[in-house]
Amino acid sequence: MDTHTYPVTRTDAEWRARLTPEQYAVMRNHGTERPGSCALLHEKRAGTFFCVGCDQPLFESKLKFESGTGWPSFNDPVPGSIETTVDRSYGMVRTECHCARCGSHLGHVFEDGPPPTGLRYCINGVALTFEPAA
Repeated sequence: MDTHTYPVTRTDAEWRARLTPEQYAVMRNHGTERPGSCALLHEKRAGTFFCVGCDQPLFESKLKFESGTGWPSFNDPVPGSIETTVDRSYGMVRTECHCARCGSHLGHVFEDGPPPTGLRYCINGVALTFEPAA
């Protein structure tokens, strides 16, 4: 059980009111959206991706790349916006990433990304909103 306290906290009822059923399943129950199902997968404009749960900036579009996995992928998050934990579900060990402000599950980070970081933040698109640059 996660006992970490986040700057943004909500009751279960508040989360359910704020999120769609799919967003709730992914962000609060550590689910995964169907690959290729999110429009943000193809978002290529300059701008910023934010957490649906608390509106925290998470990723800049200049660090987004096409990984071929079916989920939006990024090299590096906005500094301080994401925390990680070890995920031992489904008989494997992965690094889960979640929003540092509200604790919502975003996806996983893998060490098979392109330079310069070599990281691939594989993020559920339903956990994100996008704001184009002005």
